[in-house]
Amino acid sequence: MSENYTFELETSVKREHVSYLNRYGILCVADLYYPKNLDQVKQYPAIVIGPPYAGCKEQGPGVYANQLAKRGFVALAFDPVFMGESGGEPRHVSSPDMFSEGFSAGVDFLGTLQYVNRNKIGAIGICGSGGFALSAAQVDTRIKAIATASMFDVTQAARLASPEQISSLKDQASQQRWIDFENKTPEWLPAFPEEPTKTKPAGLDPVSDEFYEYYGMKRGHHINARGNFTTTSQLSMLQFPLLAHIEEISPRPIFMAIGENAQTNLFSQTAFENALEPKELYIVPNANHIDLYDDINKIPFDKITEFFNSAFTNL
Repeated sequence: MSENYTFELETSVKREHVSYLNRYGILCVADLYYPKNLDQVKQYPAIVIGPPYAGCKEQGPGVYANQLAKRGFVALAFDPVFMGESGGEPRHVSSPDMFSEGFSAGVDFLGTLQYVNRNKIGAIGICGSGGFALSAAQVDTRIKAIATASMFDVTQAARLASPEQISSLKDQASQQRWIDFENKTPEWLPAFPEEPTKTKPAGLDPVSDEFYEYYGMKRGHHINARGNFTTTSQLSMLQFPLLAHIEEISPRPIFMAIGENAQTNLFSQTAFENALEPKELYIVPNANHIDLYDDINKIPFDKITEFFNSAFTNL
């Protein structure tokens, strides 16, 4: 395992560090994966891949890009703005608009490569990026097919609390704005340590337990993915529903993968019910939420490949 990546690069795949600007002029940094035997005279289908919420390109997105490049795709794994190596200040801000824009900015970049067929570009969102990928596709018709893995709609999650809890959260975050303004920097409380631990903290709920296993321990730990966003970012999650127009993605196809044992399947199931055909919900046996981040023996890469090939063939 390399120092900076949580997985090994396939011997048949080349990885290239790239950067480009989004439509707000903010620098986006990404890794471009493609087969070593790529013929630059030909044109290939391409996929832009976003990380789990608060994750980075060296984790799950790279795992997916690595495997899809092995299967003949050009794949772009990116750091969202305000995160990782991408630009944007202040750091660790979460924005439904900006994070959805990350997928469209990736399409901008991929569509300018001479060896990419700009009419055959899809998107994959892992965990929180699943919601952002679907959100982007609601308005960006260049995204011809969308797959999600362990999709987590952060705006729906923000409103699963009781009305009293939501009201209290609004008050706390609103008051925090004055503190941030006076301090000239927003509060950010990371969820995971700078160095991976060998054990988990006691008393974690089942979802937090899974997340800590990935982000807080050797399995997926990365210095650019310490979890959480600025405290006042919660206000954006409460204000803007990501998937209010998911039905408008149709007739472009959607493929959603969830783990049989995942605690977060409500989000994919809700989105799937609200989306129009063509759509497919695939349940991965004996898998939990984080297994679809990095377990190449459980992530249904063959089905994902078949999904995109079929979608692009039917254009």
